[in-house]
Amino acid sequence: MLVRRLSDAAVQDFHRLSSHILMDAGELGSRHMTVTWIEVPPDTEQELHSHEEAEQVYVVVRGVAALSAAGDTEELEPGDLALIPPASDHVIANRGTETLALVSVQSPAVSVEETIGRQSAATVGYDSDDDEY
Repeated sequence: MLVRRLSDAAVQDFHRLSSHILMDAGELGSRHMTVTWIEVPPDTEQELHSHEEAEQVYVVVRGVAALSAAGDTEELEPGDLALIPPASDHVIANRGTETLALVSVQSPAVSVEETIGRQSAATVGYDSDDDEY
């Protein structure tokens, strides 16, 4: 058994979203999945994006998520799971007052660097010319 603790996970911050990389593509001996812990502050959302080859599962741990995929929007609460098929445009938004935390699993594995390179977070009132939040 291999274990990576959240406190030991590398963190990639993009605007106001934080992705804690629990298991990147090829890490810990895994060949078929990527696992991240994502924290989304209030009034923040991802850019609309898709993963062409990978299916993705989100599990809400804390807060309430508004997940839009393929034109449908669902509100997700702690313990809820959503499956996003490959090549489906989707976005997670936090409309609540507390930080949203969720686990994301992608299969086949997609490196976090590659995923984040294709997408960046869009935040309400964020000025992309300013690196400060």
